[in-house]
Amino acid sequence: MNVLYFLTPKSEIYYLDNDSTLRQALEKMDYHKFTVIPLIDQDGRYVSTISEGDILRVIKNRCSFNLSMAESIRLSDIERYRPYRCLKVTASMKEIIELLMNQNFVPLVDDRDIFIGIVKRKNVIEYYYRQLLKAKEEKQYDKNL
Repeated sequence: MNVLYFLTPKSEIYYLDNDSTLRQALEKMDYHKFTVIPLIDQDGRYVSTISEGDILRVIKNRCSFNLSMAESIRLSDIERYRPYRCLKVTASMKEIIELLMNQNFVPLVDDRDIFIGIVKRKNVIEYYYRQLLKAKEEKQYDKNL
């Protein structure tokens, strides 16, 4: 199966520029209720992800956190605890599923490493669940013949 079947394109997801500030990340993540958000560079290449945990570690380690200080901290300067791995658009479903066991989504890049979108764990689970139900229905139908 082609992984593009599961692609949610870049135009339909939220992401941040790697040069965004911590405050921008906090506001976007809070507004949309995200726990992790992809980061891209100025050329559109996937850089990493930023998570709530990464942000909490910055707050903990700086102790005197305030919102105006968050405007001066660039996301590119924040250490990532567990950044999401990305895959090429040519990846196999096996590779996608292996990453989805530990990530909510898999960022996909093209051959030039340009970020093109994500594959969501939910979409893959829904697809395989429907396939399972379909197979069970076919098996039940065969028993009735």
